[in-house]
Amino acid sequence: MLKFFFHPGPNPMKVALFLAETGLPFELVPVDTLKGEQHTAEFKAINPNAKTPAIEDNGVRVFDSNAILLYLAEKSGQLLGKAEDRGELLSWLMFVATGLGPFSGQCVHFRHHAPEKIAYATNRYLREAQRHYEVLNEHLAGRQYLVGNEYTIADVSAWGWIDKATVVLGEEGLTPYPHLQRWFESISSRPAVETARNLGKDIAFKGEFDEEAKRAFFPQNFPKA
Repeated sequence: MLKFFFHPGPNPMKVALFLAETGLPFELVPVDTLKGEQHTAEFKAINPNAKTPAIEDNGVRVFDSNAILLYLAEKSGQLLGKAEDRGELLSWLMFVATGLGPFSGQCVHFRHHAPEKIAYATNRYLREAQRHYEVLNEHLAGRQYLVGNEYTIADVSAWGWIDKATVVLGEEGLTPYPHLQRWFESISSRPAVETARNLGKDIAFKGEFDEEAKRAFFPQNFPKA
């Protein structure tokens, strides 16, 4: 049985959406990252980078959300798109993995969590996040999906972060990006999205971002015990 190590957040939600779309059977394994459960030896044996998501598939570990999407898509033969679009698929997956995701995450950190407000850092990551949104918006002009003419793991991967647009960019969210907004609304109308959003709703994950959570989530900001 596939084990899915999960905490609700943009990257785990990509995998949740893929599983909801494909119907692959899995066992949900909650990892409460605000309590520091990602730093246990047991979990780091699955993901040495101590982050969710991760999966274990009959003894095979896979970590990093886009690696998981690619692994599961290749294994199941689902949401891979056409063979002739392989280069495009990989390009957009890496765009999300190395650009949209990291810059969005840093934007959220410096806008909402940094103990000191640093104008340069806030501006730097906000502008870079906006630039990535602009790239997607321009690409999606006249397109229904990111790659070719069908829904693929590239769309699933991008959706995970675009779903947090108001947290990343502010209240205006996707308003300045009409093509991206149309795409997002189309993806979000899929029944699997509701299924993914409800995953783990019955689990009492820690909700308060208090001192314990900050030490668990940003351990590099604190001296080692």
